[in-house]
Amino acid sequence: MNHKSILKIGVLGAGHLGKIHLKCLEELEGHFTLLGFYDNDKIVAQKVSEKTGIRVFDHFDKMLNEVDAVDIVTPTVSHFELASIAIKKGKHVFIEKPVTERPEEAKQLMSLVREFGVVAQVGHVERFNPAMLAVRDIALNPMFVEAHRLATFNPRGTDVPVVLDLMIHDIDIVLSLVKSPVKNISASGVPVVSDSPDIANARIEFENGCVANLTASRISMKQMRKVRLFQKDAYLGLDFLKKESQVIRLYPKGDVGELPPTSFEIQTPTGIKILSMEMPETEQVNAIQEELKSFAEAIKTGAAPIVSLEEGYEALRVAWAVMEQIEERLSARTGAGDA
Repeated sequence: MNHKSILKIGVLGAGHLGKIHLKCLEELEGHFTLLGFYDNDKIVAQKVSEKTGIRVFDHFDKMLNEVDAVDIVTPTVSHFELASIAIKKGKHVFIEKPVTERPEEAKQLMSLVREFGVVAQVGHVERFNPAMLAVRDIALNPMFVEAHRLATFNPRGTDVPVVLDLMIHDIDIVLSLVKSPVKNISASGVPVVSDSPDIANARIEFENGCVANLTASRISMKQMRKVRLFQKDAYLGLDFLKKESQVIRLYPKGDVGELPPTSFEIQTPTGIKILSMEMPETEQVNAIQEELKSFAEAIKTGAAPIVSLEEGYEALRVAWAVMEQIEERLSARTGAGDA
């Protein structure tokens, strides 16, 4: 592919998130030419097309014949089938998270991508959050991670378990930062207003000794999206909602040059050290636009996507392991209640 050519893309799905993707792609001139979208709900499709002026395709196949890439923003249950069809036609695919409904489906997509030589990227958008981008140049080796992702109740999300809807964001973040295989998972959760758990907690232990404690809730009184990382001589706080980061580090005295003004000496068991507190500068970028831009770059340059299909699969695999643990606990509780 000519590196200077503009990629033609089409969007699958014109729901709440699909409309956001359409707007972002329209503004990504130089990276993509948005040819249009397809949604199997003809009334919704017509309304969106009339409101935005964006072309609506009356058939998925027709769209596939005209584009180089497809942005799949449909309900998770349809991801596998739609992505499979697109990949087999030689089209690059961007798939919203979770990548598929089941891990086995994601594995099959990995085989198809290799067979047909296309690029596939998964929409784990928090990787592109300004809070995350602000610490990308810091050497990270977290040994304890605490994550809270709390949302107020919204009936729109209750058809998906809270682990796949919310917690999977933090599972992906943790897996991208802790470069070690998962050793053990324990989890619990409670259904409150829906049939599947609305609040869940998972403890993920890694081979290198790191422990991640993740909590997700969709019945909270307030919104929160925070990840705290603890490692030798450093603490990092990432606030994905406020899009800001805080970094606190300990340095041996005399080891460093210029320090931020918020630095002072403290006495430690190993002598005097410098405690430095800083708020790294954050670029106020549109995270969805950034991930779609990186998808275009991966297609044009042949570089690995920032969130690969393999990483999407791994996040989904861990999410399913968490859900299985929760299910086992709930079943055991119900069984004990029936006895």
